Amino acid sequence: MSRTALQIRTIGLFTLAVLLLTSCGEYQKALKDTDISKKYEVAEKLYTEGSFKKANRLLEQIAPQFVGKPQGERVMFFLADSYFQIENYNFAGYQFERFLKSYPKSDKAEEAGFLGAKSYYMLSPRYSLDQTDTDKALTKLQLFINANPESEFLAEANEMAQELTTKKEKKAFEIAKQFVKLGKYFTLDYNISALAALDNFISDHPGSQFREEAFYLRVEAATNLAVNSTYSKKEERLEEAEEMYQALLRSYPETRYAEKAADTNEKLQKEKANFEALKNELTR
Repeated sequence: MSRTALQIRTIGLFTLAVLLLTSCGEYQKALKDTDISKKYEVAEKLYTEGSFKKANRLLEQIAPQFVGKPQGERVMFFLADSYFQIENYNFAGYQFERFLKSYPKSDKAEEAGFLGAKSYYMLSPRYSLDQTDTDKALTKLQLFINANPESEFLAEANEMAQELTTKKEKKAFEIAKQFVKLGKYFTLDYNISALAALDNFISDHPGSQFREEAFYLRVEAATNLAVNSTYSKKEERLEEAEEMYQALLRSYPETRYAEKAADTNEKLQKEKANFEALKNELTR
């Protein structure tokens, strides 16, 4: 590096350090200042510069004092958005809701509605955990989508809603799938639960990406149940398992589970033949 370049770099770093120290001093002074106009001026500057954490702290101090004042709308939006930017999504969602109630006709109402919904989306946990926040996020997103069909945020809102819907579907499907797995070892109760859960899943989620697998798992669970049933219930359950197999083929003629389903059905047909032989022997 040449001497001139080194001097320029040194001057640049010095200037940056001075600006940072000045900004920090200005912020610290504003925190202690009793003049809310000064606090607002510094908070807006910090917010515009992207110093959201510092801006948030000042905005928290002054927001109650700007209620009903001309700058109140800007202060409340900045406060809500600063919470969003520092990833405090609980507070962001709450503050965006307050903003919309206070300023429903604001030019920022559409953005606030979207960011409020997105705040709850960000709180949605992985599928295996409680999905209360996911339900809330879906409700907020759907309200936003319905109210803003021409919004610039519509595509992202639809994408988030679809992701959350799939997450809820996956949770319901994985519960049913777990019953099927357990049914291989604890046959009766778990297979009965598996069939009920799969029936509900297929009924409740007609467009799910997991639906085809759910149809196949019904065949597996029904067959396990039938094979291990007592004599008095076996015939009925064998017929039900056969119907599950036919339902899979009707719904998905080119199913990717064709080979596995055929193997399961072969097992079922052998069991039916054995049952018919036993029934004939007992009726002689």
